[in-house]
Amino acid sequence: MKGTIVNVASVIIGSSIGILIGGKLPQKYKEIFFQAIGLFTILIGISMSIKETNLIPIFLSLILGGITGELLKIEQRLNNLMEHIKSKVSPNSPHFVEGFITSTLIFCVGAMTVVGSIQEGLTGDATILYTKALMDGITSLTLASGLGIGVMLSSVSVLLIQGSLTLLGAKLQFLIKDIYLLNLTGLGGILIIGLGLEILGIKKIKILNLLPSLIYLPIFIFIFELIVH
Repeated sequence: MKGTIVNVASVIIGSSIGILIGGKLPQKYKEIFFQAIGLFTILIGISMSIKETNLIPIFLSLILGGITGELLKIEQRLNNLMEHIKSKVSPNSPHFVEGFITSTLIFCVGAMTVVGSIQEGLTGDATILYTKALMDGITSLTLASGLGIGVMLSSVSVLLIQGSLTLLGAKLQFLIKDIYLLNLTGLGGILIIGLGLEILGIKKIKILNLLPSLIYLPIFIFIFELIVH
């Protein structure tokens, strides 16, 4: 768990610096900075989604995941929870929920998260997570300067998700195979692009209701591979 703990610390430190910087910016600069963050988020999503992917399993996962999310009302429930936390932690933060969701997806959905966490769980080697911690620290500084304290709160997501992957490393080892890893990264990139569109005010997308697609994807890939081979 050392790699995850270092990663959590890097997000907290980076976010703290970003919040201090953002708090000193005049409003007109905050607006343009917010737009830059939206474009930056889309760029991250594109860089992830252009990995070699199987489009059919991803499409089916998005459909079934979206239906599941709607039935469970994931977006509504989590937004209510985040608004409650916001009222206690930072009632004057206009982008609290966006900051938390955006940074959680960027920090927790990707190859380095999966491979680094599982590798540490299997071998104790946290080198990948240490590298990721440095990258996340810089990214959290950038995001927090525009989106505020919600970015810092995503450190809890990093702790829970990476920590779980590390503890379950032996049982989840199959996820580091390219066929699973590349497609999970690609799907994560699609969701992050959706977040970028939301940040820019282009389109409201129920990203949280699509999150179950990340669970369905390995199942569809397994079935797809059985059919093809």
